[in-house]
Amino acid sequence: MATSRRDLLVSVLQYGVGIVALGVLLTQVDFGVVVDRLSNTSPAVVAALGVVTVAGLVARFYTWSAIISPFTSIALGTAGRIDLTVNFINQLLPSRLSGRVAAPFVLRAETGMEYADATAATGAHTGIYAVLYGVASLLGLAAAYDRLSTGVLLLLGLSTGLYFVAGAVVLLAGVNLTLFDRVVEAMADLAASVPRVGAAVAEKIRGITEITSSSTDSFRAIVGDATVWFRYAVGWTGALVVAPGVRVWLLFASFGASVEPAVLLPLYLVAAYSVTLLPLTPGGIGVTEATATAVFVGLGVPSDVVIPVIFVDRFLGVYLPALAGWYPSLSMDLSVL
Repeated sequence: MATSRRDLLVSVLQYGVGIVALGVLLTQVDFGVVVDRLSNTSPAVVAALGVVTVAGLVARFYTWSAIISPFTSIALGTAGRIDLTVNFINQLLPSRLSGRVAAPFVLRAETGMEYADATAATGAHTGIYAVLYGVASLLGLAAAYDRLSTGVLLLLGLSTGLYFVAGAVVLLAGVNLTLFDRVVEAMADLAASVPRVGAAVAEKIRGITEITSSSTDSFRAIVGDATVWFRYAVGWTGALVVAPGVRVWLLFASFGASVEPAVLLPLYLVAAYSVTLLPLTPGGIGVTEATATAVFVGLGVPSDVVIPVIFVDRFLGVYLPALAGWYPSLSMDLSVL
């Protein structure tokens, strides 16, 4: 009971931090000016934003197709349902990584994959994602370090470092899951000492070793395939670097602002959004927008331009797809779980 209350208190606190951060940002926005600027945005820019957003989503879907390719081929629509559902769950939990715990069940429900393969695919997707994000964020930090405050640099440095740590831990654990077999065996021996039900429970626990062995083989098949890495990197770059970068560039231009050199804008954005990994608020809501605002203000963009642009970009690239993920999560076939 105490643990449940504590977890509830932590969740309420995290949502509270997100709401306060959003509120502070919104007090700095002249909504009349923002509405006027957005209403005067040319139809061509609006159309371009739509095209870029859809292209970014397709690229995201492609990462799942790439990671599952050693086991099966899936239609883009299936990959889309997987991605949107997992993204929807991510926004409900306090960290992007914690949200991935449900992904194996989503994969099995959508593709019929074995749990071992689904777990391996999810782990590989998470590990490769973290490594690529760490690299891109580090490049963005290196390009902007002399223009940002010490506090912002420390925060982004921490989140970037955590991406590398998370990626390394997930990838190393994935290829060495059988090392946990001794722990499983010890748990089984302990359970066997329980009167009457001990033998049955121990047998169930020992069955885990079959899953870890199969998952290890599947994980190694994924991360050892250079084609998977290449395909995944292409989709990841399109979804996390190119699409958001072009979207923000278009929005800045429509507001009469710019970042120089423009070619580095996508990397600045990746670094600014890296705080989503920190379990500060569910999905990084509020904290991410505040940090991105601080980054681009440091890069010389007026705050009254940055705030609405970041909100629009996050809405199109994160919150709208997450909301869209609610529907496939309802229609997901749970009979295979």
